[in-house]
Amino acid sequence: MSMSTTTVSASISTTATAAAPASTQPTNPPSTSPNPPPDTQISHPHALSYWTSTPPTISGMLGGYPQVSRIDLQGSRTFLAKLRRSLEISLGTPKRDMHPPRLGRAVDCGAGIGRVTRGFLLDVAEVVDVVEPVGKFTEMLRRDLREKEEREGERGKLGTVENVGLEVWTPRDDYDIIWIQWCLGQLTDADAVACLARCGKGLAAGGWIVVKENVLGKFYEDLGEDLYDETDSTVTRRLSKWRSLFQRAGLKVVREETQRGFVRGLFPVRMWALQPK
Repeated sequence: MSMSTTTVSASISTTATAAAPASTQPTNPPSTSPNPPPDTQISHPHALSYWTSTPPTISGMLGGYPQVSRIDLQGSRTFLAKLRRSLEISLGTPKRDMHPPRLGRAVDCGAGIGRVTRGFLLDVAEVVDVVEPVGKFTEMLRRDLREKEEREGERGKLGTVENVGLEVWTPRDDYDIIWIQWCLGQLTDADAVACLARCGKGLAAGGWIVVKENVLGKFYEDLGEDLYDETDSTVTRRLSKWRSLFQRAGLKVVREETQRGFVRGLFPVRMWALQPK
């Protein structure tokens, strides 16, 4: 299939690049003294500088843990397959097709070099748009896709590429799936809620927002604090905080699972499928 790509550029005030699985060893351990909320420490210029200086490689995108990519992508494929299966059952039209038809349009938010786009979404959607503020990452994505198309032939095609951050991005189409992975941690709570609310309005009928992010464990849940990491200016949130953000954005959780099979020493990773209430 011939590839048609469109790039939409904008001034970049922040980054929502796909962050990474993160070590459970924090850069700054939580303090019991009164502190401003961790998300207020997020520095968009610092985050953009961090990602601009990061090598455009799988290892760079995954914080030095390239070995988790295959397991992560398989977990995402399985999660989406379960979503589609449950929809068929609810509609009374269960099918045994091992290769269901592609979804119409998807978008990869905070796509980085397109690890999720290339490794997963192009196999399940006719068109995949990309939102990624770092231009060198999307240039590599386009180049790699051209080369892969020549080798492997027909897959889904790359659609619009928008070089903007998620805090200002508004969906331009009705999406069957909006995939947001390892990037909402670089948005404040208020910006994350606003982003998710806009995404809810950008879904096609029956579509899903899938959020896949690191979550904190019981220690932080009991402490009632999220965790700020100054390295890339991100916040890792508690499970209860994530659920609160979804609620505030007017979204309901229709499915959630924990990603399995990652190496020891990383934060747990949770997947949520969301739809408007």
